[in-house]
Amino acid sequence: MGPMRRLNDEVVRERSLEPIMAAARERLPERVLQIGTGNFLRAFSTWMVDRMNRQGVFNGRVLVVPATHSSRTAEEFDRQNGWYTVLARGIAAGRRVERIERVGAVGRTLNPHRNPADALAIATHPDLRIVVSNTTEAGIVYRTSRASEAGYPSTFPAQLAFLLWTRYRFFKGAANRGWIVLPCELIDRNGDTLKRIVLQHAADWGLDPGFAAWVCEACCFANTLVDRIVPGFPADEIEALRGRLGYDDRLLTAAEVYHSWVIEADRNVASEWPAAQAGLNVIWTDDLTPYRTRKVRLLNGPHTLMIAPALLAGKETVRESLDDPLIGEMVRRALFDEIIPTVDLPDEEKEAFARDVLERFRNPCIVHRLTSIALNGVSKWRVRVWPSLEAYAAGRSRLPPVLAFSLAALIALYRGTPAADGMLLVRACGRSFGIRDEAEVLAFLSGAWSEYNHTHDLAGLCRKVLGDTRLWGQDLNTSPQLARAVAGHLDVIVQSGMRAAIEQVLRIEW
Repeated sequence: MGPMRRLNDEVVRERSLEPIMAAARERLPERVLQIGTGNFLRAFSTWMVDRMNRQGVFNGRVLVVPATHSSRTAEEFDRQNGWYTVLARGIAAGRRVERIERVGAVGRTLNPHRNPADALAIATHPDLRIVVSNTTEAGIVYRTSRASEAGYPSTFPAQLAFLLWTRYRFFKGAANRGWIVLPCELIDRNGDTLKRIVLQHAADWGLDPGFAAWVCEACCFANTLVDRIVPGFPADEIEALRGRLGYDDRLLTAAEVYHSWVIEADRNVASEWPAAQAGLNVIWTDDLTPYRTRKVRLLNGPHTLMIAPALLAGKETVRESLDDPLIGEMVRRALFDEIIPTVDLPDEEKEAFARDVLERFRNPCIVHRLTSIALNGVSKWRVRVWPSLEAYAAGRSRLPPVLAFSLAALIALYRGTPAADGMLLVRACGRSFGIRDEAEVLAFLSGAWSEYNHTHDLAGLCRKVLGDTRLWGQDLNTSPQLARAVAGHLDVIVQSGMRAAIEQVLRIEW
């Protein structure tokens, strides 16, 4: 038997896999601009577009643009004519559920990083109305950028400013040519922050003041909150899945069944993203603050804080970590004893949500690899864990033991060897794995550990790392209690290993 054929238009047509969508989708205009090519958007917003199309309430396709120059996923979209598979698995009413859905919402890809003409094609596209992005927490960041005429920028907010400025000029400031921006990055007030940075770039570049007014009046930057666990490509079972599917899909994405998207924006915008009409769990609200606090602290917080301890203790997946009595107890204590007390919601609501979180983490139907969640781990810890640590300490005379320990474990995770493609190679428990983060983060933290390997000055390492405001947004050395705790935990991790360090934390008196 020869190699299995790749999912594409020809395979879909020959096997009559999606007869209705295959015939209809070529007639649909490109209405959504997707910035980012990763697993999450494939199983979230683009999957939603496909669902809305099938219900006849949206009728549009997605134009995919990579957020970084190094992305290669766009090429896979082209090879598969935009088709890919979402494998949704979970537990419903006590029974396992599996849904295999072929998504045909992607029209094509453009790459302005490599072809500057693509930027003009994107900005002047008459049908584009919705912009969806996921560049991780590290993506919505302000960095001084060259003038807007000097080429396609490297950071996402500067890219968006560049595209909007080009669009503004081409359409002569027409009010009906603005964009609705739905960012999926998990930072507080993501839409407001993105808009502020776009306007800052406009000021830096000395653009026409009318452009800033157009951005404020003709464009909508919604604050949003996304929720779906997306492990991504199921490498461990791909051969069996290919046999079941009958085709090869390099973009196949595994996800949990549950999904939620809370969007804070003018209700008039809801009519342009009618996901709820398609039966999707999309909530429009005037204030997403309580939704965000609950989700970021009670779900993303424990998800993030377990990564470094579990990886350095030899674990590979979220479920395996929680099934380990030591790591499972660490996560449980962090969630119920340290995070829940910082959230201003009714106790019954918080505890029910937390129990659901642990059940979702233990979903036996999905394999969520720790290394995939570890991407950009420093910015994730700052957004997802630090607010709980800070709030806990502010109301008490002591630090939350597990949350403080998670900072030490995070620092320990970056003790590795720089490798190719922006990766840090880390060795623990007899195996090696790769950690990806921003180049500056990897260079700084691996450099700090390299110095330690020569000096063995752990206190100096801690002072240097905790004092770097680029990592944490502030100098964490200003809290002597935190600095001492982190140094102490790091010493145990280095001298005795991660499991011994976790055991010591769990012995701390509560």
